[in-house]
Amino acid sequence: MQKQDSTHRQKGQHLTSLERGKVAGFRQAGKSNRWIAAEIGVCPQTINNEIKRGTVDQVKKSNGKRVYHRQYLPEAAQARYETARLSCHRPDKFASVQVFLAWYVQRAKQDKWSPDASIGYAKRHKLFTPEELVCASTLYQYIDDQRLDIRNIDLLEKTKRKTSHQHHTKAKRLAGRSIEERPKVVERRRQFGHWEMDTIVGKRNGKESVILTLIERKTRCQLLRLIEGRDADSVSYALRGIKREWGACIKTITADNGPEFTALNTAFAGTETEIFYAHPYTSCDRGTNEAHNRMIRQDFPKGMSLDDISPSQVQDTQDRLNQLPRKQQGYCTPQQNFEAEARRVRRMAQ
Repeated sequence: MQKQDSTHRQKGQHLTSLERGKVAGFRQAGKSNRWIAAEIGVCPQTINNEIKRGTVDQVKKSNGKRVYHRQYLPEAAQARYETARLSCHRPDKFASVQVFLAWYVQRAKQDKWSPDASIGYAKRHKLFTPEELVCASTLYQYIDDQRLDIRNIDLLEKTKRKTSHQHHTKAKRLAGRSIEERPKVVERRRQFGHWEMDTIVGKRNGKESVILTLIERKTRCQLLRLIEGRDADSVSYALRGIKREWGACIKTITADNGPEFTALNTAFAGTETEIFYAHPYTSCDRGTNEAHNRMIRQDFPKGMSLDDISPSQVQDTQDRLNQLPRKQQGYCTPQQNFEAEARRVRRMAQ
């Protein structure tokens, strides 16, 4: 009768204690190593190695004499296997990288740097030797194992990431030109000067001071302004100052359909800046803006009254985020890249 297996043994899988018991039983029944290998589903050399591993010297008395013989014992084979497994892993580097770990914890607490940003910055600026560093996966593992004074709850993205589902809803009337009319070059993030805009509200849902946020898509550099309310006049007033300083660096702005952004076309009248509006109820159209808003919320959590903060506190948050090394930027900071791009734009305008 042909033998049929419902499961296939995974390549490289080690023998289990149950299979070692089978090997011992088959040997006592007089089966060959090749037959045993076919029965268990491994190559014959695996059985040869296993028998060699589990064979021990045995002694017994017969007619008052000691008789020595060699015998395969599955218990001895399992014990030797488990002992060997203890030495097959990489040595733990935790004790030898304490200086780097202390530096990372300080960066995480003071500047809210992520593990990846900390490691990338340290490598780029050669702050530590390779032997004094660990990779990002290992650092995250240390945090998971609670071996550092940083917990997963302290990491902005790790406990909040969700599977994204993009839905384009057209039920609400757009405040201006649709994002579908926006040039495709904006999506590739290779051209400087394309911005996303939003507001962050406080305790009374926009009936008090709010934070106006603009982020440049290529460099991820942010401009934050504390404005008096969530209305078009307050936004237009703040944009006048931004235009005077950075007007040459603003080619397009993508905003949502909130009432505070209804006058953007008027605010940028007479300039080359183009205004586009995202699909209604589709925050993923401004994914960069939304992701960085969560970073701003570290300093100004939901439910906090923004009437109680000062423009200097908002400026401190802006400086912190713009000086955070980014993996997408080769672990340079948004501030460095933005200043380089702004200088290039101003030279071309002369």
